[in-house]
Amino acid sequence: MKIVIRKSQISDAEKMMAIFDEARESIRSLGIDQWQNGYPHREIIESDIARDYSRVVDLDGKTVATFAIICDGEPTYDKIYGGNWLTGETDSYIAIHRVAILISCRGRGIAAQIMEYAADVAKSLGRRSIRIDTHRGNIVMRKMLEKNGFSLCGTIYLENGDERVAYEKSV
Repeated sequence: MKIVIRKSQISDAEKMMAIFDEARESIRSLGIDQWQNGYPHREIIESDIARDYSRVVDLDGKTVATFAIICDGEPTYDKIYGGNWLTGETDSYIAIHRVAILISCRGRGIAAQIMEYAADVAKSLGRRSIRIDTHRGNIVMRKMLEKNGFSLCGTIYLENGDERVAYEKSV
C-alpha cells in the first residue's frame, strides 16, 4: 500500500467532487446537516487549488481523499467560546479544512497520514499548532481527531452562524 499526498491540480477537481459527494451522503446518513447545502462546491475546490491550499491523497495510484491546508489564518478561529486554544489566541497555526476520504478506504491510516503531513507543513512554516473544526454530531471525525492527538478546545461559529466544535494539536 503506497500513500502519496500531493498538491491538487485542476485536473483532480472531478475526482475531488466525487469524494465530496460520497462524504456528503455519508454525513447525511448519520443525520448530520454538515455539508448538506452542496458545500464544498466546485468554486471552492477550484479556489483552493488556485490558492495552493488543496491536497489529494493517492493510494496505489488512485485518488481516495482530499483536504485543504490554510496557512494564512482562519477568521472564524479568531473567537472561541466555552474554552481556549491550546496555544493561545495567536496566528501561529495552520488550519485543516474539508477532509474527505472515500468510505472504501477508511481505516487504512489515511487520516493519520493527513494529520502527520499537516504537522510537517506547520513545522516547516514555524507554526506552533494545527487547528480544525467539525460538526458537533460528526462523531467519526471527532474520534479520528482525538485518536490523532487533537484536543477539544471549545466552540467556534462559521461566517453563516453555524456552530462547530474546535480542536487543536501542538506540533
